[in-house]
Amino acid sequence: MLGLAKRMRAKILQASTSEIYGDPEVHPQHENYWGHVNPIGLRSCYDEGKRCAETLFFDYHRQHSLQIKVARIFNTYGPRMHPNDGRVVSNFIVQALRNEDISIYGDGSQTRSFCYVDDLIDGLLALMKTDQKVTGPINLGNPSEFSIPELDEKLAEKILALTESKSTIVFRPLPEDDPKQRRPDISLANNALGWSPKVSVDDGLKETIRYFRKVL
Repeated sequence: MLGLAKRMRAKILQASTSEIYGDPEVHPQHENYWGHVNPIGLRSCYDEGKRCAETLFFDYHRQHSLQIKVARIFNTYGPRMHPNDGRVVSNFIVQALRNEDISIYGDGSQTRSFCYVDDLIDGLLALMKTDQKVTGPINLGNPSEFSIPELDEKLAEKILALTESKSTIVFRPLPEDDPKQRRPDISLANNALGWSPKVSVDDGLKETIRYFRKVL
């Protein structure tokens, strides 16, 4: 893709990820943080794949003056997610609609933030409209952070109510190398793009549940 963009003299965007930061020792995560990644762990193919892709993008930018835009996407949810993609929001909704146990992984100490897909797309479009000097990486995500106990109340219980589900919440072991904290510092996105998330969790969940009802 970088070779194609070079030949066509095209601007190209990389959908990078917060996995760049691994299991971060800096919180919230800002773009200057290099990350804390296990290069041989169960998640390394994803973590290091994204890190390598960013390296290639910036090499092409330096060597060939290619116009690049790198967005580090934090947890995003919304319609058209795959039912089995393993993300917490889709997992909760699918389990609730099927009246299955809702699985919470870990001991309740890890945190997450959630961005609705419409907000993310607005951020990506805003990044693509910036001038050539703005390359990124730029964090795109919702800086509102929830701990797992709050997830029970804020997400699982919301989803149970919205779906009128008979599911119950169960706790399961945390997978290896699963990050303990995840929250974007979006100061750069605020300043460079004039961007911040707008869609509330309630509104986002309603649209997402409506989609999954049709799929299931």
